[in-house]
Amino acid sequence: MAKQNEPLVKHIYTADPSAHVFEDKIYIYPSHDLEHDGEDNDNGDQYKMEDYHILSMDDVDAPCVDHGEALHMKDVPWVSGQMWAPDAAYKNDTYYLYFPARDKDGIFRIGVATSKRPEGPFTPQENYILGTFSIDPAVLVDDDNKAYIYFGGLWGGQLEKWQNNSFKSDAADPDPAGPALGPRVAELSDDMLSIKEIPREILIVDEDGRTITAGEEDKRYFEGPWMHKYNGKYYLSYSTGSTHTLVYAVGDSPKGPFTFKGKILDPVIGWTTHHSIIEFKGKWYLFYHDSSMSDGVNHLRCVKFRELKYNADGTIIPMKPYED
Repeated sequence: MAKQNEPLVKHIYTADPSAHVFEDKIYIYPSHDLEHDGEDNDNGDQYKMEDYHILSMDDVDAPCVDHGEALHMKDVPWVSGQMWAPDAAYKNDTYYLYFPARDKDGIFRIGVATSKRPEGPFTPQENYILGTFSIDPAVLVDDDNKAYIYFGGLWGGQLEKWQNNSFKSDAADPDPAGPALGPRVAELSDDMLSIKEIPREILIVDEDGRTITAGEEDKRYFEGPWMHKYNGKYYLSYSTGSTHTLVYAVGDSPKGPFTFKGKILDPVIGWTTHHSIIEFKGKWYLFYHDSSMSDGVNHLRCVKFRELKYNADGTIIPMKPYED
Protein backbone atom coordinates (compact mmCIF):
# COMPACT_ATOMS: atom_id res chain seq x y z
CA MET A 1 0.00 0.00 0.00
CA ALA A 2 1.17 3.53 -0.70
CA LYS A 3 2.37 5.38 2.38
CA GLN A 4 3.09 9.06 2.72
CA ASN A 5 6.78 9.98 2.72
CA GLU A 6 7.77 6.48 1.58
CA PRO A 7 8.87 5.42 -1.95
CA LEU A 8 5.83 4.74 -4.11
CA VAL A 9 7.67 1.97 -5.96
CA LYS A 10 10.93 0.20 -5.13
CA HIS A 11 11.52 -2.08 -8.13
CA ILE A 12 12.78 0.81 -10.27
CA TYR A 13 14.23 4.24 -9.53
CA THR A 14 11.85 7.10 -10.26
CA ALA A 15 12.11 10.90 -10.06
CA ASP A 16 10.49 14.18 -11.12
CA PRO A 17 6.88 13.13 -10.45
CA SER A 18 4.15 14.99 -12.31
CA ALA A 19 0.88 13.90 -10.70
CA HIS A 20 -2.61 14.35 -12.12
CA VAL A 21 -6.13 13.21 -11.34
CA PHE A 22 -7.50 11.42 -14.38
CA GLU A 23 -10.57 9.18 -14.37
CA ASP A 24 -10.92 9.61 -10.57
CA LYS A 25 -7.48 8.10 -9.96
CA ILE A 26 -4.04 9.55 -9.32
CA TYR A 27 -1.64 9.10 -12.21
CA ILE A 28 2.04 9.90 -11.73
CA TYR A 29 4.32 10.67 -14.68
CA PRO A 30 7.92 10.34 -13.42
CA SER A 31 11.28 10.06 -15.08
CA HIS A 32 13.07 6.69 -14.83
CA ASP A 33 16.58 6.74 -13.36
CA LEU A 34 18.99 4.09 -14.63
CA GLU A 35 22.01 2.67 -12.82
CA HIS A 36 25.41 3.38 -14.42
CA ASP A 37 29.02 4.17 -13.57
CA GLY A 38 29.22 7.66 -15.11
CA GLU A 39 30.30 10.80 -13.29
CA ASP A 40 28.13 13.36 -11.54
CA ASN A 41 28.52 16.92 -12.82
CA ASP A 42 26.66 20.22 -13.13
CA ASN A 43 25.79 19.39 -16.74
CA GLY A 44 23.57 16.54 -15.60
CA ASP A 45 25.45 13.80 -17.45
CA GLN A 46 24.59 11.41 -14.60
CA TYR A 47 20.92 11.43 -15.54
CA LYS A 48 20.77 8.84 -18.31
CA MET A 49 17.02 8.29 -18.47
CA GLU A 50 15.76 6.59 -21.62
CA ASP A 51 12.07 5.82 -21.09
CA TYR A 52 8.96 6.52 -19.04
CA HIS A 53 6.97 4.26 -16.74
CA ILE A 54 3.58 5.62 -15.66
CA LEU A 55 2.30 4.92 -12.15
CA SER A 56 -1.21 5.09 -10.73
CA MET A 57 -3.08 4.80 -7.44
CA ASP A 58 -6.81 4.32 -6.94
CA ASP A 59 -6.51 6.28 -3.70
CA VAL A 60 -3.77 7.72 -1.52
CA ASP A 61 -3.71 4.58 0.63
CA ALA A 62 -4.03 2.13 -2.27
CA PRO A 63 -1.18 0.19 -3.92
CA CYS A 64 0.88 2.05 -6.51
CA VAL A 65 0.78 0.29 -9.88
CA ASP A 66 3.55 0.46 -12.49
CA HIS A 67 1.92 0.26 -15.92
CA GLY A 68 5.22 -0.55 -17.63
CA GLU A 69 7.09 1.25 -20.36
CA ALA A 70 4.91 3.91 -21.99
CA LEU A 71 7.50 5.52 -24.26
CA HIS A 72 11.17 4.86 -25.08
CA MET A 73 13.68 7.17 -26.74
CA LYS A 74 14.32 4.63 -29.49
CA ASP A 75 10.77 5.32 -30.70
CA VAL A 76 11.25 9.11 -30.91
CA PRO A 77 13.01 10.06 -34.18
CA TRP A 78 14.52 13.37 -33.04
CA VAL A 79 15.92 12.20 -29.68
CA SER A 80 19.58 11.41 -29.05
CA GLY A 81 19.39 10.87 -25.28
CA GLN A 82 18.38 11.96 -21.79
CA MET A 83 14.59 11.85 -21.68
CA TRP A 84 14.19 13.82 -18.47
CA ALA A 85 11.26 15.06 -16.35
CA PRO A 86 7.88 14.76 -18.20
CA ASP A 87 4.36 16.01 -17.64
CA ALA A 88 0.94 15.05 -18.94
CA ALA A 89 -2.34 16.75 -19.82
CA TYR A 90 -5.83 15.79 -20.97
CA LYS A 91 -7.81 17.62 -23.65
CA ASN A 92 -9.66 16.75 -26.88
CA ASP A 93 -10.44 13.26 -25.50
CA THR A 94 -6.69 12.63 -25.67
CA TYR A 95 -3.86 12.28 -23.18
CA TYR A 96 -0.68 14.17 -23.98
CA LEU A 97 2.78 13.35 -22.63
CA TYR A 98 5.26 16.24 -22.77
CA PHE A 99 8.92 15.39 -22.35
CA PRO A 100 12.35 17.00 -22.69
CA ALA A 101 15.27 15.31 -24.43
CA ARG A 102 18.42 16.15 -26.33
CA ASP A 103 18.03 16.43 -30.08
CA LYS A 104 20.63 15.17 -32.55
CA ASP A 105 22.71 18.32 -31.89
CA GLY A 106 22.68 17.78 -28.12
CA ILE A 107 20.26 20.66 -27.54
CA PHE A 108 17.35 20.06 -25.17
CA ARG A 109 13.94 20.36 -26.79
CA ILE A 110 10.43 19.42 -25.70
CA GLY A 111 8.45 16.73 -27.46
CA VAL A 112 4.90 15.49 -27.18
CA ALA A 113 3.27 12.07 -27.52
CA THR A 114 -0.39 11.07 -27.46
CA SER A 115 -2.56 8.25 -26.16
CA LYS A 116 -6.22 7.44 -25.62
CA ARG A 117 -5.36 6.10 -22.16
CA PRO A 118 -3.70 7.94 -19.25
CA GLU A 119 -1.23 5.09 -18.72
CA GLY A 120 -0.26 4.92 -22.39
CA PRO A 121 1.44 3.59 -24.37
CA PHE A 122 2.14 6.95 -26.03
CA THR A 123 2.81 7.62 -29.70
CA PRO A 124 5.31 10.46 -30.24
CA GLN A 125 5.15 13.19 -32.83
CA GLU A 126 7.88 13.00 -35.47
CA ASN A 127 9.56 16.21 -34.34
CA TYR A 128 9.85 18.25 -31.15
CA ILE A 129 7.52 21.20 -30.58
CA LEU A 130 8.98 23.99 -32.69
CA GLY A 131 9.99 26.98 -30.62
CA THR A 132 10.57 25.00 -27.42
CA PHE A 133 13.85 24.42 -25.65
CA SER A 134 15.37 23.50 -22.28
CA ILE A 135 13.71 21.04 -19.86
CA ASP A 136 10.99 20.34 -17.29
CA PRO A 137 7.72 20.91 -19.18
CA ALA A 138 4.62 21.43 -17.07
CA VAL A 139 1.18 21.98 -18.60
CA LEU A 140 -1.85 23.73 -17.15
CA VAL A 141 -5.24 23.31 -18.83
CA ASP A 142 -7.06 26.29 -17.36
CA ASP A 143 -10.72 26.61 -16.46
CA ASP A 144 -11.43 28.29 -19.81
CA ASN A 145 -9.86 25.26 -21.59
CA LYS A 146 -6.84 27.27 -22.72
CA ALA A 147 -3.61 25.36 -22.14
CA TYR A 148 -0.18 26.69 -21.21
CA ILE A 149 3.19 25.01 -21.20
CA TYR A 150 5.87 26.05 -18.71
CA PHE A 151 9.48 24.96 -18.98
CA GLY A 152 13.11 25.74 -18.28
CA GLY A 153 16.09 24.67 -16.20
CA LEU A 154 19.55 26.16 -15.81
CA TRP A 155 22.94 24.47 -16.14
CA GLY A 156 22.24 20.98 -17.50
CA GLY A 157 18.88 22.25 -18.70
CA GLN A 158 20.57 24.96 -20.82
CA LEU A 159 18.08 27.74 -20.00
CA GLU A 160 20.82 30.36 -19.58
CA LYS A 161 21.90 29.61 -23.17
CA TRP A 162 18.51 30.83 -24.47
CA GLN A 163 18.28 34.34 -23.05
CA ASN A 164 17.17 35.79 -26.39
CA ASN A 165 15.22 32.74 -27.61
CA SER A 166 18.19 31.58 -29.63
CA PHE A 167 20.83 29.07 -28.55
CA LYS A 168 24.25 30.39 -27.57
CA SER A 169 26.49 27.55 -26.43
CA ASP A 170 28.96 29.75 -24.52
CA ALA A 171 26.43 32.01 -22.80
CA ALA A 172 27.44 33.04 -19.29
CA ASP A 173 25.39 32.47 -16.17
CA PRO A 174 23.25 35.45 -15.13
CA ASP A 175 25.00 38.17 -13.12
CA PRO A 176 24.24 37.46 -9.41
CA ALA A 177 23.35 41.13 -8.95
CA GLY A 178 21.05 41.17 -11.96
CA PRO A 179 17.61 39.69 -12.54
CA ALA A 180 17.24 35.95 -12.12
CA LEU A 181 16.15 34.02 -15.18
CA GLY A 182 12.54 32.97 -15.00
CA PRO A 183 10.85 29.93 -16.51
CA ARG A 184 9.27 30.26 -19.93
CA VAL A 185 5.57 30.04 -20.76
CA ALA A 186 3.65 29.78 -24.01
CA GLU A 187 0.04 29.09 -24.83
CA LEU A 188 -0.44 25.76 -26.54
CA SER A 189 -2.42 25.39 -29.75
CA ASP A 190 -5.89 23.93 -29.55
CA ASP A 191 -4.60 20.53 -30.68
CA MET A 192 -1.94 20.65 -27.91
CA LEU A 193 0.83 19.74 -30.38
CA SER A 194 2.38 23.18 -31.00
CA ILE A 195 2.66 26.58 -29.37
CA LYS A 196 0.76 29.69 -30.48
CA GLU A 197 3.47 32.17 -29.61
CA ILE A 198 7.13 32.75 -28.88
CA PRO A 199 7.78 31.62 -25.30
CA ARG A 200 7.99 34.51 -22.86
CA GLU A 201 9.93 34.76 -19.63
CA ILE A 202 7.91 34.78 -16.40
CA LEU A 203 8.67 37.58 -13.98
CA ILE A 204 9.03 36.69 -10.29
CA VAL A 205 9.13 39.60 -7.83
CA ASP A 206 9.21 40.07 -4.06
CA GLU A 207 6.42 41.60 -1.97
CA ASP A 208 7.69 45.09 -2.86
CA GLY A 209 7.59 44.40 -6.60
CA ARG A 210 11.37 44.11 -6.92
CA THR A 211 12.60 41.47 -9.36
CA ILE A 212 14.27 38.50 -7.64
CA THR A 213 17.99 38.52 -8.46
CA ALA A 214 20.15 35.63 -9.63
CA GLY A 215 22.17 35.90 -6.42
CA GLU A 216 19.15 35.25 -4.19
CA GLU A 217 19.72 31.51 -4.22
CA ASP A 218 16.99 30.77 -1.69
CA LYS A 219 14.33 32.45 -3.86
CA ARG A 220 15.41 32.48 -7.49
CA TYR A 221 14.09 30.12 -10.12
CA PHE A 222 16.34 27.25 -11.15
CA GLU A 223 14.21 24.40 -12.55
CA GLY A 224 11.12 22.25 -12.15
CA PRO A 225 8.18 24.65 -12.66
CA TRP A 226 4.69 23.57 -11.64
CA MET A 227 1.44 25.48 -11.92
CA HIS A 228 -1.71 24.88 -9.92
CA LYS A 229 -4.71 26.99 -8.94
CA TYR A 230 -6.08 27.53 -5.45
CA ASN A 231 -9.01 29.83 -4.64
CA GLY A 232 -8.75 31.49 -8.04
CA LYS A 233 -5.03 32.31 -7.73
CA TYR A 234 -2.22 30.86 -9.82
CA TYR A 235 0.57 29.21 -7.85
CA LEU A 236 3.93 28.88 -9.59
CA SER A 237 6.16 26.52 -7.62
CA TYR A 238 9.73 25.55 -8.48
CA SER A 239 13.12 24.39 -7.30
CA THR A 240 15.75 26.90 -6.27
CA GLY A 241 18.42 24.47 -7.51
CA SER A 242 21.67 24.91 -5.62
CA THR A 243 19.84 25.51 -2.33
CA HIS A 244 17.69 22.42 -2.97
CA THR A 245 14.43 23.96 -1.78
CA LEU A 246 10.91 23.95 -3.19
CA VAL A 247 9.37 27.43 -3.12
CA TYR A 248 6.37 29.19 -4.65
CA ALA A 249 5.04 32.49 -5.93
CA VAL A 250 1.44 33.59 -6.51
CA GLY A 251 -0.18 35.60 -9.31
CA ASP A 252 -3.47 36.56 -10.94
CA SER A 253 -2.60 35.37 -14.45
CA PRO A 254 -1.19 32.10 -15.85
CA LYS A 255 1.62 34.13 -17.44
CA GLY A 256 2.47 36.15 -14.36
CA PRO A 257 3.93 38.21 -12.90
CA PHE A 258 4.22 36.19 -9.70
CA THR A 259 4.98 37.40 -6.19
CA PHE A 260 7.36 35.24 -4.18
CA LYS A 261 5.74 33.82 -1.03
CA GLY A 262 8.12 31.32 0.55
CA LYS A 263 9.08 27.70 1.09
CA ILE A 264 7.08 24.58 0.44
CA LEU A 265 9.62 21.86 1.25
CA ASP A 266 13.08 21.94 2.79
CA PRO A 267 15.96 20.14 1.03
CA VAL A 268 15.79 16.38 0.59
CA ILE A 269 18.50 13.72 0.46
CA GLY A 270 20.16 14.06 -2.94
CA TRP A 271 21.06 17.00 -5.19
CA THR A 272 17.84 17.67 -7.07
CA THR A 273 14.33 18.66 -6.02
CA HIS A 274 11.36 18.27 -8.37
CA HIS A 275 7.67 18.10 -7.57
CA SER A 276 3.99 18.48 -8.43
CA ILE A 277 0.88 19.51 -6.50
CA ILE A 278 -2.64 18.13 -6.93
CA GLU A 279 -6.04 18.14 -5.25
CA PHE A 280 -7.64 14.75 -4.71
CA LYS A 281 -10.91 14.10 -2.85
CA GLY A 282 -10.84 17.44 -1.09
CA LYS A 283 -7.22 17.31 0.09
CA TRP A 284 -4.01 18.60 -1.45
CA TYR A 285 -0.87 16.56 -1.99
CA LEU A 286 2.75 17.27 -2.82
CA PHE A 287 4.60 14.69 -4.92
CA TYR A 288 8.39 14.90 -4.80
CA HIS A 289 11.53 12.76 -4.91
CA ASP A 290 14.69 12.13 -2.96
CA SER A 291 17.68 9.77 -3.07
CA SER A 292 16.90 7.93 0.17
CA MET A 293 16.39 4.55 -1.52
CA SER A 294 19.92 4.64 -2.97
CA ASP A 295 21.56 6.00 0.21
CA GLY A 296 22.14 9.40 -1.36
CA VAL A 297 23.23 8.54 -4.91
CA ASN A 298 22.15 11.68 -6.74
CA HIS A 299 20.97 10.02 -9.96
CA LEU A 300 19.08 7.15 -8.33
CA ARG A 301 15.94 8.61 -6.83
CA CYS A 302 12.50 7.56 -5.60
CA VAL A 303 9.11 9.26 -5.81
CA LYS A 304 7.17 10.05 -2.64
CA PHE A 305 4.13 12.10 -1.63
CA ARG A 306 2.71 13.86 1.41
CA GLU A 307 -0.30 15.99 2.26
CA LEU A 308 0.03 19.72 1.63
CA LYS A 309 -1.92 22.26 3.68
CA TYR A 310 -2.73 25.96 3.36
CA ASN A 311 -3.17 28.72 5.87
CA ALA A 312 -6.42 30.72 5.86
CA ASP A 313 -4.73 33.47 3.81
CA GLY A 314 -3.82 31.02 1.02
CA THR A 315 -0.15 30.66 1.92
CA ILE A 316 1.25 27.15 1.96
CA ILE A 317 2.36 25.69 5.29
CA PRO A 318 6.09 24.84 4.86
CA MET A 319 7.20 21.24 5.38
CA LYS A 320 10.34 19.38 6.36
CA PRO A 321 10.74 16.21 4.30
CA TYR A 322 11.59 13.86 7.17
CA GLU A 323 9.15 15.11 9.77
CA ASP A 324 5.40 14.44 9.85
